[in-house]
Amino acid sequence: MIINPYESAKKKIDIAAELIDLHPNTLEYLKKTERALIVSVPVVMDDGSLEIFEGFRVHHSTLRGPGKGGVRYSPFVTLDEMKALALLMTFKTTLLGLPLGGSKGGVRVDTKKLSVRELETLTRRYTMEIINMIGPDKDVAAPDMYTDSHTMAWMMDTYSMQKGRTVPGVVTGKPIEIGGSIGRVEAPGTGMIYLLQHLCQKLDYNLKNMSVVIQGFGKVGSVVAKQLCKNSCKILAISEEEGGIYSPDGLDIETLIEWKQQGNLLKDYNGKNTNPITNDDLLSTKCDVLIPAAIENQIYSKNADKVDCKIILEGANSPTTSQADKILEEKGIIVVPDILANSGGVCVSYFEYIQDMHSYFWKLDRVNSEMKTILIDTFEEVSKFSKKTNSSLRTAAYAISANRLAKAHELRGLFP
Repeated sequence: MIINPYESAKKKIDIAAELIDLHPNTLEYLKKTERALIVSVPVVMDDGSLEIFEGFRVHHSTLRGPGKGGVRYSPFVTLDEMKALALLMTFKTTLLGLPLGGSKGGVRVDTKKLSVRELETLTRRYTMEIINMIGPDKDVAAPDMYTDSHTMAWMMDTYSMQKGRTVPGVVTGKPIEIGGSIGRVEAPGTGMIYLLQHLCQKLDYNLKNMSVVIQGFGKVGSVVAKQLCKNSCKILAISEEEGGIYSPDGLDIETLIEWKQQGNLLKDYNGKNTNPITNDDLLSTKCDVLIPAAIENQIYSKNADKVDCKIILEGANSPTTSQADKILEEKGIIVVPDILANSGGVCVSYFEYIQDMHSYFWKLDRVNSEMKTILIDTFEEVSKFSKKTNSSLRTAAYAISANRLAKAHELRGLFP
């Protein structure tokens, strides 16, 4: 089933807008993209041939500040995907009360087929093609799928060379040695742990010994898995694009991280009482907590009724469709929505941005403490609004963001 990610994202705004009786003009404004750029990214490959990749950069909204959003390298990148993710980032930064907007960018490319030199060349040329759309006061990029701190270092260097000075604030998620923030790499996963701990306390659940299933074992999923193990949780199954692995006794996450670092696939791991599992089967595995931390639209109308858990903690952006939300709500499953659940990443990216602007860097305790305060305060606000309006946590979160964006839109007005 093909689901248009942009239409899916707009549907969630429609649901929230109906709850708060949002003015039709404002709703129409929030469902549009401010600007979008499509670029060609030519790269001379190691064998001398020329490959031309297609890249994008999208600004959904800069109503409340500069755009903020990741850079994704994937064979499946599309303009609609970038528009959807930029929209989600607007609502995420607004929900947290950060003075930022929402953006997203990416290149349609399979990085597994590129050498390091080809990847660097691609990144630097892509940066040049979008250079008029990015900057500390315009749009601040960050790592996303198949990009990392080194990608950000290349982007920062390319931008800085054109400006004639070092500009660390053009990107976040950089190496610490050149202006990155300590704790940024682990921030999405760390933030999810804070929220899960808080939710379990509210529900009087004992986090220890809870069973967990995680779809996705990348920058978010692996960190969450590792930290959950420290909390004595039992990780029943994990997966990646090619498939995953399941054990009723719980998986040895440290060993599996090492297995992955050696270039192996999860599904090929042959441990004691472990079995391969498909992504479809993983999503229907009975557990206490399901963490979709891969890509968008994984839980939809055709498989939502098979989900068997108490809590869904969304580590990926938009992993659940609005149609699936209705089914999950009827089943009594608590869904902590993406724009809250995985917002630790953008929260600490904002801290990095601040540190770069002031050239003064924080200790890890301060980074995590301030992130935890923002996330827990936001969760409480969303939870109270959810109860007040008898709505899901997702609808409440979107409604709060929509109200704030509507106010900013009203105060700024329209030019000319």
